[in-house]
Amino acid sequence: MKKGWLTVLILLFSLQLSAQTRKVTLFGQLAPKANWVQEKNYYLLHLIQEDKVVEQQLQADPCLARLTQQKLKDLRSSLEDCKEPACFTDRLKFRDDEIKEVSTALAQLCLPGSALERLVKTKLIPSYAYSLYKTIVPAEILVKAWEQDAAGINYTIAVYAEGKKPNYPLIDSISFNTRAKMYTTLLYDANETLISEQKNTRLFFETAMQAALLYLQLNERQDPANYEPMISTVNKAAVGRIGRLNWAQYPYSVILVPGAGPEEPETPLSAEGMLRCRLAVQAYRAGKAPFIMPSGGKVHPYKTKYCEAEEMKKYMISILHIPEQAIILEPHARHTTTNMRNGVRLMYRYGFPAAKPGLVITDRSQTNSILVMAARCEKELKYVPYKLGKQLSATEVEFFMVPEAMQINSYEPLDP
Repeated sequence: MKKGWLTVLILLFSLQLSAQTRKVTLFGQLAPKANWVQEKNYYLLHLIQEDKVVEQQLQADPCLARLTQQKLKDLRSSLEDCKEPACFTDRLKFRDDEIKEVSTALAQLCLPGSALERLVKTKLIPSYAYSLYKTIVPAEILVKAWEQDAAGINYTIAVYAEGKKPNYPLIDSISFNTRAKMYTTLLYDANETLISEQKNTRLFFETAMQAALLYLQLNERQDPANYEPMISTVNKAAVGRIGRLNWAQYPYSVILVPGAGPEEPETPLSAEGMLRCRLAVQAYRAGKAPFIMPSGGKVHPYKTKYCEAEEMKKYMISILHIPEQAIILEPHARHTTTNMRNGVRLMYRYGFPAAKPGLVITDRSQTNSILVMAARCEKELKYVPYKLGKQLSATEVEFFMVPEAMQINSYEPLDP
C-alpha cells in the first residue's frame, strides 16, 4: 500500500515538473468556429464529443444509453406536465442519483488500454483543467471531472434559467423577470426547441449541456467566447514575437495590469484604468518586460458593452503610443482573482518561460488587496492560481506561474 502511494506521488511530481517546462494548451488549439463557451466550461464533455471512438464506447453502454433516453423523455414530458417555471428547469438538470449512476458507469468503462483511459491520460490529465482533485488515477479523475461538469451544467441552468443568485449578482444575474407570466412561455418554447435539436442525440449529457448553453445564449452571456481565438486575432502580433525574444534581456516576462470598470454605461474606460495603464507603461519603457497584459472583461456596469482590457489596450496604443505587438489582451477576467489566474493561463498557453516571474502593476489599494488575496482565492476558486514574489513598490508585485491556474471554475460560467 505504501509503495502504491509513493508511485502516485512520484507521478504527480513528474506532472507538476513537466507543466513548468512545457506549453499548456488548454483551450488553445481549437478551430476558429469552435464552441468556446462549451469547451471552457465543460472540457471533459468537449473531449468526449471530439473523440469518436470514446463517443461510440459510451453510446454502447446500456446504463448510459438508458439515461440518454430518460433525459429526452423528461424534456418531452415537460411540455405536457409543466405549468410553473421550476418544473421546466428541473426536467433539464441532472439529479443526484443520475450523476452517481454515470460516475459508476464511467469508472467501469475506464479500463486499462481502453479508448476512454487513453483520452484521460493523453488529454484530460495534461490539461490541468481538473487538477484540483490531486489524482492521476484515470478512473478517479474521470469521475471527478464528470461530477464537476455535471455540477457546472446544473449551476448554469439554476442561474440563467431559474434566476438563482450567482456569486456576484450585481454583474452576473439573469436577464429576465422570472416572475413574469411570459417567462413561463419562454421556458416552454426553449424546451420545445431543445426537443427538436436533441432528438437524435446519443450521448447521456448532451441534452442537459445544450440546455445550459442555450440559456447562456438567451441571456446574451457568451463571454468565454469573446475575442477567441485570440492567438490568431487580437494577440497575433504579440504572440508572433515570443519565439524571437531574448528573454535574458528582461527581469520579468510580462506586466499584468488588472482592469477597473467604470460605473457609467457610456464610459469606456475609468480614470483608475487609465492611471494603471500609465504605471504599466512606465515599467515597460524601463525595460522590465517585453509585454504588457491588460486584463478584464465586460464586467461593470451590468451587461456593459465595453471590455476593460480592450479599452486599456486602445488607450495604451492611441494615447501612450505603445506598439500593438507589445500588448497581450486578456479580455475575460471578472475579478482580481481571475485577473491573476487568466494572466497565468495565457503565459502558459503562449509558452512564456516558467521560471521567469511576471509583474502585476496596479494602484496602491488593489496592490494591498493582491498581497492578502490568497484566502479569497481559496474561497472562490478553491486554490491559489499564482505564487507571489517580492513586493517592489506600493504598486508593483512579482508573481510566478503555477499549473493549477488551468483548473476550471464550474461556478463562474462567464469566465470558468
